[in-house]
Amino acid sequence: MSVYFEELDFRPTAMGVLSLRRRRLSTGIDVYEIKLGDEFLMSSLFTVAEIALARMGLAALQRTDLDVAVGGLGLGCTAHAVLEDTRVCSLVVVDALAEVIEWQERGLLPLGEQLTGDQRCRLVHGDFFALARSAGGLDPQNPGRRFDAVLVDIDHSPRHLLHPRHAALYEPEGLRQLARHLHPGGVFALWSNDPPDAAFKARLASVFATSDAQVVTFYNPLQDRDASNTVYVAVKASLPL
Repeated sequence: MSVYFEELDFRPTAMGVLSLRRRRLSTGIDVYEIKLGDEFLMSSLFTVAEIALARMGLAALQRTDLDVAVGGLGLGCTAHAVLEDTRVCSLVVVDALAEVIEWQERGLLPLGEQLTGDQRCRLVHGDFFALARSAGGLDPQNPGRRFDAVLVDIDHSPRHLLHPRHAALYEPEGLRQLARHLHPGGVFALWSNDPPDAAFKARLASVFATSDAQVVTFYNPLQDRDASNTVYVAVKASLPL
């Protein structure tokens, strides 16, 4: 196989064929890509908004000793950015694909050793959407546990989903169910590949005390132009525990 392209792993899953690839650019930079079927889930060439998801979400919290949950592991960029915040005491990262967790644990991805070597971080194989709906919540080891922040990067956007069953999360009732797993004043933040969605912003506003959509712009070297993603940040009302 060419030194410029290598398929590191290839697995059939219930959601489709999952593959991990490493591509070397002419600049000498190695780019890691995760694909599900024909869809690109993540590329290490574009991680600015995934990192911004963590930083913007945690910046909305004026408190210390943070317990954080992340929905979607991928290349680990959001999780790694969470751990860079010294206020974070614990991080639970939920991913539906055991293979992605295994890639991190085996060190096939650049951030794997840092994530698995940090005692604050635990990788959980599970369906984030089912856990968000459940009374037990996002940490199967600690039913009923609440978090200071829940950060999600799974679907392409609230409209463009990896699976139709994810749709319920982005409706008012799904958002209310997720908000139950937040402490008062806690933050829900969401990455989206689409521009700000007025209808989704209205749903957020109907559930959370405050909410906003922030556009994150970054350079796309493949197309030699700027590109953008959206980060939604919503804060739960600060009510007595």
